[in-house]
Amino acid sequence: MENTDNKTKEKQANVTAEEQEEAKVDETAANNNENNSETNSEDETAALNKKIESLEKELENSKKEYLFLMAEFDNFRKRTLKEKSEIIKNGAENAMRDLLPVIDDFERAIKAINENNELDSLKQGVDLIYNKFMKYLEKNGVKPIDSNDKEFNTELHEAVTTFPATDESQKGKVMDTVQKGYTLNDKVLRHAKVVVGQ
Repeated sequence: MENTDNKTKEKQANVTAEEQEEAKVDETAANNNENNSETNSEDETAALNKKIESLEKELENSKKEYLFLMAEFDNFRKRTLKEKSEIIKNGAENAMRDLLPVIDDFERAIKAINENNELDSLKQGVDLIYNKFMKYLEKNGVKPIDSNDKEFNTELHEAVTTFPATDESQKGKVMDTVQKGYTLNDKVLRHAKVVVGQ
């Protein structure tokens, strides 16, 4: 019986030794896993920190580019407004410069009137000035509206009065032009004041 107890004790000792060894192996594996997970966690943290730094740098660059573009656009807007105001301010410069020769001709005509009384030369001078002025207007897109014997058109004409038509074909047509109308690049600058047949 003592022998059986010894064998049982030996078996228990062997089992206990095996269990202890298994426990040591499990503990070592757990420690290794813990160390690995700590190492992995540290690696992941380092990788995330690098990514955060990279994104922060990218954000900073984007902010700088955005501010640069905003400043550039603001300068462009200011420059455009300045140029636009200059164009508006000096837009009539060319028109006025081209009118100066007409004024010169008028001054010569006035001087000629004062110096001699020849009506024929005066008439020729005024005709020349008129023709020069009409060429200037035409060059700048201003054209007279041809109204006489045309159908009355409210877009081009302004009826000053009506007059009884002697002929049926003159009804609704312009019989006389009291004041010429003009267009500027096909847009009415001034309506023609006309007498319409009724």
